[in-house]
Amino acid sequence: MYTVHEVAELSHTTVKTLHHYHKLGLLVPEQTTEAGYRLYGKKDLERLQQILFYKELDFPLKEIKQLLGSEIDRENTLIQQKHLLEQKIDRFKGLIKTINASIKSAKKGVDLDMENLFKGFETEEEWQEALKDQNEYLKKEYDFDLSNQKMDVESMNDSAMEAQSFNKDMIQFLQEGGAANDPKVLDRVKEHLSFLEKKGQPATPQVFLNQTEFFIVDRFHRNMLEKQQAGYTYFLNKAAVYYLANIK
Repeated sequence: MYTVHEVAELSHTTVKTLHHYHKLGLLVPEQTTEAGYRLYGKKDLERLQQILFYKELDFPLKEIKQLLGSEIDRENTLIQQKHLLEQKIDRFKGLIKTINASIKSAKKGVDLDMENLFKGFETEEEWQEALKDQNEYLKKEYDFDLSNQKMDVESMNDSAMEAQSFNKDMIQFLQEGGAANDPKVLDRVKEHLSFLEKKGQPATPQVFLNQTEFFIVDRFHRNMLEKQQAGYTYFLNKAAVYYLANIK
């Protein structure tokens, strides 16, 4: 067992932070002595590692508590966190590249071209790499090659941000015990489809329902969604069913 001071030293955090996590119910020590001293076990340290990883990825404490609220697959969670951290590193590398270009132009006393001012965030090559596994699967299973599609990086960035936001919101509804026909859920579906429609993508309620049914039967996409949250694929499908029925 470890005291709160030992845990703080091991994890390079503070006693105050650990007390705060305890108060929030985010990290409750295995034992508390009659004198009020906190004692942490191995499982507590593993949970603290998860918390600090998510904090490094800028997740708010409330969301971290929800993510760790159920029994987790430690190995799979670590693999996912490793992937997220690698993405963050790549993003920082791109930002450093942009900063170096800005420093170079500042030394020369010239203005950096406005088009290059914000480069280093995303490129078509980075998108191709990100979609590599999915593209290989689609080619093998459905003879469809994503790499043949024209890529508008800016549009894809916007769509990716919306998809991330949509999934985050829907998963939160699910984690909070919300029903798939809850007005808040249906409103978020409506907002999402409206975004897709503005982007010129097929976004009718029926198309959305068909897409969610595909996610259920297709193992690649089902696993991709279920890794984010168990039961999410089926929740999404139910929401699509209720949304289609609701607008008729």
